[in-house]
Amino acid sequence: MICAPMCVGMCMASYRDRIRTTWRLLNVTRNALKWDKDNMQILRDLSLLQIQMRDLEGYKETRLQLFHLRPTHKASWIGFAMSYHLLKDYDMALKILEEFRKTQKKTSYDYEYSELLMYQNMVIRESGDIAGALEHFDKHEKFISDKINMKETRGRYLLALDRKEDAGAVYQDLLSRNPENHEYYRQLEAARSLATETERFGLYEEYQSKFPRATAPKRLPLNFLNGDNFDTQLFKYVTSALRKGVPPLFVDLKPLYNDADKKKQLETLFARLLNNLTEKSSFDDEGKVKESPTCLLWTYYYLSQQYDSNGDYTEALELINKAIDHTPTLIELFMLKGKIYKHAGDPEKAVECLDEAQSMDTADRYINCKCAKYMLRANKIKEAEAMCALFTREGVPAMENLDEMQCMWFQTECARAYKRLGEQGETLKKCYEIDRHFTEIIEDQFDFHTYCMRKMTLKAYVTLLRLEDELRSHRFYHQAAAVAIKTLVDLYDNPIKDVDPDEELKNNSKDLDPEELKKLLAKARKARKKKEEEEKAKLEEEKKKKEAQSRNRRKKDEDCENQVKEELIPNKLARTEDPLGEATKFLEPLLLLVSNSITTHLLAFEVYLRKGKPLLMLKALRQAITLNSTTGQHKTELYSCMARFLNYIDTNKATINPTTMKVIESIMPEDIKNTTAANYNEKFIGENSGDLERVFVSLNIQVKMDASSADQAVNKLTQIPFTGLKYTVCQTVLDAFQKGDFGPAGKDQVDSFKKKCREHFPLARCFMEEQELQKEEEEKAAAAAAAGKTGDTLSADMDGLALNDKPKQ
Repeated sequence: MICAPMCVGMCMASYRDRIRTTWRLLNVTRNALKWDKDNMQILRDLSLLQIQMRDLEGYKETRLQLFHLRPTHKASWIGFAMSYHLLKDYDMALKILEEFRKTQKKTSYDYEYSELLMYQNMVIRESGDIAGALEHFDKHEKFISDKINMKETRGRYLLALDRKEDAGAVYQDLLSRNPENHEYYRQLEAARSLATETERFGLYEEYQSKFPRATAPKRLPLNFLNGDNFDTQLFKYVTSALRKGVPPLFVDLKPLYNDADKKKQLETLFARLLNNLTEKSSFDDEGKVKESPTCLLWTYYYLSQQYDSNGDYTEALELINKAIDHTPTLIELFMLKGKIYKHAGDPEKAVECLDEAQSMDTADRYINCKCAKYMLRANKIKEAEAMCALFTREGVPAMENLDEMQCMWFQTECARAYKRLGEQGETLKKCYEIDRHFTEIIEDQFDFHTYCMRKMTLKAYVTLLRLEDELRSHRFYHQAAAVAIKTLVDLYDNPIKDVDPDEELKNNSKDLDPEELKKLLAKARKARKKKEEEEKAKLEEEKKKKEAQSRNRRKKDEDCENQVKEELIPNKLARTEDPLGEATKFLEPLLLLVSNSITTHLLAFEVYLRKGKPLLMLKALRQAITLNSTTGQHKTELYSCMARFLNYIDTNKATINPTTMKVIESIMPEDIKNTTAANYNEKFIGENSGDLERVFVSLNIQVKMDASSADQAVNKLTQIPFTGLKYTVCQTVLDAFQKGDFGPAGKDQVDSFKKKCREHFPLARCFMEEQELQKEEEEKAAAAAAAGKTGDTLSADMDGLALNDKPKQ
């Protein structure tokens, strides 16, 4: 019987097949043992399958049997002890480990013995005996090779036992080895019980004098200093960084902007520095010490990031353009310019800037990836693939090689781009590819079960097992699952309908003569048949190629590892028969492992709403409300879900089971108790009358419930000021007007609302007029043609020069 939950990867359909295969292997192995109970190889294989499936009780029994059969083998002792450790029977695990340790030869530089001691210490600590773990270190310190890890752990033990003087000595020793480690300083502060600002600053002054070239003791005091002390230390830190030319200076100081007073001091300081450098080429007001011209460059760079962070994109662009005029060969400047355009809402120009940066250093993989990412954000998938192809394996399509390398950031951005373009099949394909990567990572555990026992990397092995148990909590899976669930919900709401191409052609060609129409239909059928044959041949060729690649790779277990992956066909994925069932498979790991994210519960609500499960809807809402209030993960979508839940209850009250209805009424959140969807909406709009995003969400629900309120809703939306908004909120409202979500009144307001948005967000591309965009494209084409012509002229001049330089006969 399985005591611990299995790996969460079992939730996906493709993985379930492999799980069933593993269970079959388990059963086959158990049946084989009936005929030969003491077969070592069968027992080893069974133990591997049991730890893979987290059948910990079965694993303990198998390891016990192996221990009785081969008590002289190292792996028998370790596996037996670990089985008890994983079941949290620490006393028994420690007894086995201690008996095994006594049989080992003790040498000063025995790495395996050192790892055994560190693992033994880990078990003692997890049992809750901190004093015993510290005593264990004291007893075996000379045999432990990993001195840094041991000292860090010892320091935490001493602090936990309130032996602060001893802990301080440990962290002082660690800082002498690495004076840049921020955690060591924080722990040393705790060890010395430093409370006041003066006491804490005294510690950092001490280490500034000890290690004058270290950055950490200069940066960390800025987190707690205030007033004049903050100004003095900030000036020293900033001027030093500007002289050195430290590009990530703004990223380093960005947390300080969360404090209103420090933000004001930072802005004042950099305004003064810019003024002094421009007028006097010095940081000082008197202009005594002249600075290098690069100091002005890096001040422009910093201030541009500061204005970008504050949402003042025009000023940010002006400063970064000054920096580019100052030094037009610095790649970081073009990358920042692209970032500003991205934040301002013009992904096209952002791509141009990143493309220019990439062309300045084509061997830099980081810039290559950044450029590809910006292209995907601008929905330029083919261009992004071509950009990544510069660093992928030759002879293999870039998309295929990126999938093979498990490049999940690229696939996630691809999925989002395809979703924006409305290509739902391609979106789902990328999401399923990411899910397969997590499945493969879970299966890769098989490579480590025996290796870690043999090499005695026991602490790392236990950490690996625990990581694999919660693997799908990783943000890559969370992001891909969110995209997949939203896409599948959209497919449920608006399923793809197959249209007869002949009927569509007839409807579009009503004015044609019957004979001409007949010829046209025959020609269209012939073209479709040819295209289908070409696609079929292409798929067959790709399948053969993948099968050949699979044969060339190293052989693995036939049942689990060496299977050819099922082809993911976008058209088939977009026409799934059970979109909500597929969405649930993506949702289950999130509910189990990422329950601390409000997004998980909002996605769950969307699925359960369409499944018609009010109790599960209410459960998702309650957890989202708790996270919204306690963790500050404020989501406007939550209020939309609450209103729709009330509307669902009002509409379906007659069909809901009376017992279920009583439970719902008893646990209904206070915010929506004893009210209706309409009343809740009115109250929410009244409380947030100046917030366009929140009012839009509420009015959108209101119009869906009562179409006659569309005119009034549009009137409210167009009167709300845009103060403090991001362009994306206005874009969402504009899209709703254009799609007709607010009826004819919304469509009538499209031009005036777009014009208003253009005034507030002059750089955002989505608010530009068609004529403006067309003019921009024409200017680009003319510039490209001029560049080509200039290149041709230069080439011709060089050819002519070469001819004139020929020696006379």
